[in-house]
Amino acid sequence: MYRAQTWLSLNFFAFFFTWGVFLPYWTAWLIADKGVTVESASTIIAAGLFIRSFSTFFIFPSLSAKFSIGTLIKAFPAVSTLLLFVFIPFDSFYAIMTAMILFSLVYPLMLPLTESIGTMMQNEGVQYGKSRSWGSIGYAVALVVVGGVTASFGDTSIIYVMMLGSLFMIGAAFYYTPASLKKRSKTHSVPFRSLFHSKRFVIAMVISLLVQGAHASYYSYGFIYLQDLGVSNTWGGVILNVAVVSEILFFAVADRMQKQTRISSMFLISAVASIVRWSLLFLFPNVAVYIATQLLHSLTFALAHFAFIRLLYEEFDSREIPAAQGMYASLSMGLSSSLLTVAGGYLYKEEPGLAFLGMAFVLVPAIGCIFYFKKKFESSVHS
Repeated sequence: MYRAQTWLSLNFFAFFFTWGVFLPYWTAWLIADKGVTVESASTIIAAGLFIRSFSTFFIFPSLSAKFSIGTLIKAFPAVSTLLLFVFIPFDSFYAIMTAMILFSLVYPLMLPLTESIGTMMQNEGVQYGKSRSWGSIGYAVALVVVGGVTASFGDTSIIYVMMLGSLFMIGAAFYYTPASLKKRSKTHSVPFRSLFHSKRFVIAMVISLLVQGAHASYYSYGFIYLQDLGVSNTWGGVILNVAVVSEILFFAVADRMQKQTRISSMFLISAVASIVRWSLLFLFPNVAVYIATQLLHSLTFALAHFAFIRLLYEEFDSREIPAAQGMYASLSMGLSSSLLTVAGGYLYKEEPGLAFLGMAFVLVPAIGCIFYFKKKFESSVHS
């Protein structure tokens, strides 16, 4: 059990380290190393997010049905690392776009795969939460490492940190394979259309599309916005970590809200906090306000995520939940973010703060959906 626990923790740390390089810093690398404009970089990032939604929705379930998790956990990092090298020789917009599309077909599949490992490792007797926390640590370490490296060698060095992280991810995958992951899953797929029989799920999905999608400007331009504010890369990494810490602290106490707070109330708090967060970044373009808004990440992202996951477990049985989670990851974390990243890029070109104000306006229809959700599904339910 100890070896399995160590292996799981190592793999969570390795993947989320690379995720902490790719998610917040890739736009800055494209601009610095490839010389593309902010709007061109936003289009490339958006294309990657769109392909990510496609691969999560269709490719991952198909591969999971044909191969064991133990096989995929080795194949995905290896192929992702090879595709990472495709970025290096090309400088034209369309060549970089092609590299991003190819990379996004494989690398983001590590996200649902790592969560699949967590559920399957029950047979090994390990503690999932204990290992998953190492993923958050890996992400936090990446933010600090990239901040320090880029401070010394410039933003062009981001890809080399990503490469080293990817090689470490390969090493972690091949270190050991738990017996329970060597067998193919016997879980039968659930038709996605059956999920839409639940109107409660549909409205919650729309709310999540808007609330989670509104983080697009933060994820894609948050780091370069700090640079525009005159923050050094080292301190930029530290400031980005404030959001990660607030998220970790929230999940540490989130279970206490399980029976005390309605889902509509959690969504409402998250949406209002989002409007406040993005509006403040527009109204007060200074470092102190940016740091303060980082604390709101526990509400804008973590609370909305917790509310949606709680709804899934109330609405569906264990056979349907993986399909519902896949749809959530694909649409809320991929498709909506890709569309809003493009919009944010054009707004950022006009005025950096506008990229965040635009996200605040996205939350207005979300508020309407939340009140509809409350009236339709919770008007007669007491907390």
